Amino acid sequence: MSNYQNTRFIESLAAEIGENIYIDIAKWHLYLSDAHLHTMVAEKMYPLIEDHCLEENAINKILENILVEVGGGKIKLPLTQLLPTQCQKQLLDILEEFEGNL
Repeated sequence: MSNYQNTRFIESLAAEIGENIYIDIAKWHLYLSDAHLHTMVAEKMYPLIEDHCLEENAINKILENILVEVGGGKIKLPLTQLLPTQCQKQLLDILEEFEGNL
């Protein structure tokens, strides 16, 4: 894929992630687009899609390494700790769908 196509693919993936995946804080749902995390997640997941290496462990490792600042930066938590299990499964579904469209 050309760089332009990669960029469009990542933007499309980021939009899908941002609209459907949320972090849960005190039963409040903050969608990744509102938290400005959707593009970062898409960019980090793209190599897994491109290499056809979508495995739950690889996805979780990436999510573990994305640190989210809470309390004005007083605490940094891995994204995996903020995503409900349902959203992690939905993220895998989204990634698999995009892999099929690659």
